[in-house]
Amino acid sequence: MADAVVIGAGPNGLVAANVLADAGWDVEVLEAQPEPGGAVRSDRGAHPGHVSDLCSAFYPLGVASPVMRALGLERHGLRWRHAPAVLAHPLPDGRCAVLERDPHATAAGLDAFGGGDGEAWLRLCRTWDLMGEDVLRALFTPFPPVRAALPLAVSARRAGGLRVLRSLLTPARAFGEREFGGPGGPLLLTGAALHTDMLPETTGGTVFGWLLAMIGQRYGWPVPEGGAGELTAALVRRLESRGGHVRCGVPVESVVVRGGRALGVRTATGEAVRAARAVLADVPAPRLYGGLVGWPDLPGSLRADVERFDWDHATFKVDWALSAPIPWASPEAGRAGTVHLSSGLDAMSVYGAQLATGRVPSEPFVLLGQMTTADPSRSPAGTESVWAYTHVPQRVKADAGPDGVTGAWDEREQDAMAARLERAVERFAPGFRSLIAGRRVIAPPAFPEHDASLPGGALNGGTAMLHQQLVFRPVPGLGRAETPVAGLYLASASAHPGGGVHGACGANAARAALAHASPAGRLLTPALAALARLVAP
Repeated sequence: MADAVVIGAGPNGLVAANVLADAGWDVEVLEAQPEPGGAVRSDRGAHPGHVSDLCSAFYPLGVASPVMRALGLERHGLRWRHAPAVLAHPLPDGRCAVLERDPHATAAGLDAFGGGDGEAWLRLCRTWDLMGEDVLRALFTPFPPVRAALPLAVSARRAGGLRVLRSLLTPARAFGEREFGGPGGPLLLTGAALHTDMLPETTGGTVFGWLLAMIGQRYGWPVPEGGAGELTAALVRRLESRGGHVRCGVPVESVVVRGGRALGVRTATGEAVRAARAVLADVPAPRLYGGLVGWPDLPGSLRADVERFDWDHATFKVDWALSAPIPWASPEAGRAGTVHLSSGLDAMSVYGAQLATGRVPSEPFVLLGQMTTADPSRSPAGTESVWAYTHVPQRVKADAGPDGVTGAWDEREQDAMAARLERAVERFAPGFRSLIAGRRVIAPPAFPEHDASLPGGALNGGTAMLHQQLVFRPVPGLGRAETPVAGLYLASASAHPGGGVHGACGANAARAALAHASPAGRLLTPALAALARLVAP
């Protein structure tokens, strides 16, 4: 019998297990897949000579998160690699907006798009210098961020107070067009916001775009040397060095609940695994509530809330093995690890409108990763390992493009959508398709085959929009890892602060378990339960 059982060996589950192991707990992690990592894995599925990242690839939040930094994974074999430039957004006319590690270099490039745009960018950087680290501390701690709140309030006041807050809550496109004269700055901010399921006109998009862009300048958007799986391997090695265990190929079928308390889990083979102190679930909230834990063991009001849980968009991804680097018409794009492809803000807004109305976008906004540019170990010298993805509706109502995609995602539809992405790349890099030596398509139904926490390729564990953040994540309540079942904690991206490989959801769950297991926890548990009933009866 372990002190804690962790369901799922994704990054949040592994971080949670490490935090508990650091506190001296005996921890067992159970993973359904044959290997750990969840969405943080790599293989050679596109070509035997090229490493491809299965789902996630670049890790700006991983290097910025205080949680991940505190684990010291570099001491367990992790090596970060950076492309020469962080992010590029080429335009059809040959211009290219580039996010550099040096803010002044970024600003100089943006000045070519509009006089004064460089200074506008540096104003955003100064705001980050005043409050950015406090934002990160508040974001990656349990909600409400009591200890981090005062420093953040002080730094936010220095940065402009309510005026800054108002700006950050503005839709990304509106903010960009107001602050910049040319398209370069708005493209960088709006494209970064679209890494979530926020659209150019979504309230609060600016805060996500600003956060990712500023992290890129402060920390970069790095990749693990050798593949995404090396980040997972470092987490596992660290856990095992502290006595923790990971068992793969062991799907959990249910959480065992008696008298309102989680006692352990039962696996698909019928094995009972006891947990003396806590069960932590790195699974989506809709899979935990009404799934691993039956409705008879949960409050009646929770069922209606879970039925209203909103997923983020589905994902369509292609991995390519190229015989040479991408022949960009704009050479600056070749320096960036991540490249955003769209003909401009209008096209990005049309893409967003088509997604919002259930249509497969006719001109997809494409996020592309040049992995060998960032990490030369990913493929032989002179070649490139590349991926690209775009979002599609979870429920397809129609195809705004010419191919009649219905959402069946059979072989014809996969080929048609992959060709649509390839045309999008070819538009900015003539000759791209002639370099393809290998290809793998991952359509929405394939994502949960790799990781059950990614239904349709919903990469953020639920929408990032404001109605499902903070005290509303995953359902209206306290925004904490505690669940209605004593000793059971939600440790996945469905919990605050949400999607991204930052480990905070897992760490928050582990800290909650430690707190409730302490002598003071005898008071904490009933107090939080009463408060939860008060705010979400």
